[in-house]
Amino acid sequence: MGARVLIVEDNAMNRELMDYLLRAFGFETLTAVDGRIALDIARRERLDLILCDIQMPEMDGIEFARLAKADPELRSVPLVAVTAFAMVGDRERMMGHGFDGYISKPLEPLSFIEAVNQLLPTSLRRQEDAAGSVPLEASTAPAQAPSILVVDDSPMNLQLKRDLLQPHGYEVLTALTPTHGLRIARDRLPALIISDVGMSEGSGFDFIRAVKADPVLRDIPFIFLSSTHWNDASRVLGLELGAVRYLLRPMEPALLLAEIEASMHP
Repeated sequence: MGARVLIVEDNAMNRELMDYLLRAFGFETLTAVDGRIALDIARRERLDLILCDIQMPEMDGIEFARLAKADPELRSVPLVAVTAFAMVGDRERMMGHGFDGYISKPLEPLSFIEAVNQLLPTSLRRQEDAAGSVPLEASTAPAQAPSILVVDDSPMNLQLKRDLLQPHGYEVLTALTPTHGLRIARDRLPALIISDVGMSEGSGFDFIRAVKADPVLRDIPFIFLSSTHWNDASRVLGLELGAVRYLLRPMEPALLLAEIEASMHP
């Protein structure tokens, strides 16, 4: 297991994004919605790094930093401000409040992981590249890489797939709905389709039915990647409908890349 990181953030989307990214890249995470809860967690858990928002209810990041740095058991844990503030002097102001580092929002996934890695003690830093175990410059994807269509109703998840796949040479096509995905598939004929299962405008199961009913699209390998439909019935149905893989996220980026390669080159 990688370094243990406490995420202190009241905004659910930002908290989930950081949690997803860190766990996907091998870190162990704990989360808190404000400084008071975070302080309780920090005092009972062994932590290697704390990522802390500034503006939060109950106890904000500034007060949390003051109390954490006054605690003999916590003061040595690196404390990093993660904030949307972007004014000149903000970094210095955060350091003056006791923070050891500063990461600005909005978060760009690969840059965020690289920044976290650099803020950890040397012995805890991940040695592989942030995109997985294969260095970006050593990607084995062909020069004229095939395109991959990703269908998911979460813009955040689409961005994560782009950030994972594009550095390895793939062209990434994205759609927020199965209807849009079907149009893109017919227009571009991707080499692989990756789809969520539960979406707000149509399910992944209906999407694969439409793909497999189209003579032009039916032979395109299809992967389901879901964070919600973990039950055996969904997995069995997905495979029966023609998916070559039914994967659950979060998962290690290197493992997802390996599954993609295996699906495209069985």
